[in-house]
Amino acid sequence: MLQVPLIRENREKVIEGLKKRNLDATQMIDDVIALDEKRRRLQTELDNTLAESNGLSKEIGNLYKSGQADKANALKERTSELKETSKTLGEDLNATVESLNQLLYKLPNLPHESVPAGSTEDDNEEIFKKGDIPTLHANALPHWELAKKYDIIDFELGNKITGAGFPVYKGKGARLQRALIAYFLDKNTAAGYTEYQLPLLVNEASGFGTGQLPDKEGQMYHVTEDNLYLIPTAEVPGTNIFRDELLNESDLPIGITGYTPCFRREAGSYGAHVRGLNRLHQFDKVEILRVEHPDNSYKALEAMVEHVKEILDELKLPYRILRLCGGDLGFTSALTYDFEVFSTAQDRWLEISSVSNFETFQANRLKLRFKNAEGKNELAHTLNGSSLALPRVLAGILENYQTEDGIKIPEVLIPYTGFDKI
Repeated sequence: MLQVPLIRENREKVIEGLKKRNLDATQMIDDVIALDEKRRRLQTELDNTLAESNGLSKEIGNLYKSGQADKANALKERTSELKETSKTLGEDLNATVESLNQLLYKLPNLPHESVPAGSTEDDNEEIFKKGDIPTLHANALPHWELAKKYDIIDFELGNKITGAGFPVYKGKGARLQRALIAYFLDKNTAAGYTEYQLPLLVNEASGFGTGQLPDKEGQMYHVTEDNLYLIPTAEVPGTNIFRDELLNESDLPIGITGYTPCFRREAGSYGAHVRGLNRLHQFDKVEILRVEHPDNSYKALEAMVEHVKEILDELKLPYRILRLCGGDLGFTSALTYDFEVFSTAQDRWLEISSVSNFETFQANRLKLRFKNAEGKNELAHTLNGSSLALPRVLAGILENYQTEDGIKIPEVLIPYTGFDKI
C-alpha cells in the first residue's frame, strides 16, 4: 500500500509514475488527498474535544471538592454535549479512515524508475540470455507426450481425481520432482536462507498483507466456511511471519526459504499454451523471501537474481532474464525480473521465476517496521523470488534433455534422483 505522506507530498510524481502502468490515477490520488485532509481535520477536532472534556472533568471534580456543587452541575451539561460530539466525530473519523484505506488498497505500487514503459509482455526488456538451445532429434516430443511415453506424469488421472490442472507424478517423475525440491532448498539454505515449513492456507489478513487481496481474489481458492484461502505462493504465509512486527535494525537482513504446493484458479486460461505443465491449478514451488533495510534492498534484489542464475547455470538450461514493463508489472511490485527457460520442443520461452522488490508497499500493509539508528520506527523493504517454480523447470528438463533412447538427468540432480536417465 502506498504511503499517504508520499502521495500528499509527491502528487505529480505518483500520478506520472502510475502512468507507466497505463493507469490514469489522477482522480484516485486527489480523492486520497481529500480524504486524508478530512481525516486529519476530524482527528484534530476529536483531540480538541476530548482535551476540553478531560479538562472539564478535572474542573468539575475540584468544584465538588470545594463545595461548589451548582457550578459543577452546570459544567456537567457541557461535558455531556462534548461526549456526544466526540462520539459523532469518532464515528466520522472511523468511516473516513475506512474509505481512505479502501481507496489505497486499489492503488498499485509505484514502478521503479528503471521499469520500462509498455502495455504487454511484448514490451518487456530482455537484459540477459545464456545457454545454447539444443538441437533435438527428428522424433523429439513436447513434455506432455514424453510424460505419457515414459509414464512419469499422468494428466488424465489427475483430471479423474480432481480436474484439469492437477497432474499426478509417478515413479521416476515423482522422484525427479522431489529431487528438484531438495536441490533448490539446499542451494537456498547454503546461500544463507533459513528454511521454513509454512501453512498452505492463510486468513484474510494475510492475503491483504501481501497484496493478493483484494487484487487477486478471483484467482485464489476460497474455503468459504472458515474464510481461509489456499496459498497461491509461499510468499503469502512467509512474508506474513513479519506482520505487525517491530524489528531492530540489527535483525536485518532476514532471508527465508520454503517449499510449498501452490494453488491458483487461473480463471479464463485455455488453449494450447496451457497444455501439460505450462499452466496448472496446483504446482510445487520453492520460494526465497527477504526483509531488508531500504538502503540495501536493490543490492539484495541483484543478489537474488545472481542466485537464481547460478541454479539455472548448474541445471544447464538455456534461459533469459526480462525486466518487466509497467503494463506487465505485478500489482505489488516496484521492479520485477522474470526468468524464462527455453522449451525446445515447444519452441517458446516459459516463465519459471519472478524476482521482485516491493519496497515499502507490502510492509505498509503488514505494519512491518524496524527501529533505525535514530531510534525511529521505519518501514522495511520486502522482496521475494521463485527459486524455482517446478512445473516449467521440469518441462524444460524433459524437453531439452530428451534423446532418442530416454531423458538424461542434469548432472547436478543425479545425487538427488539416484538415477541418470529416464
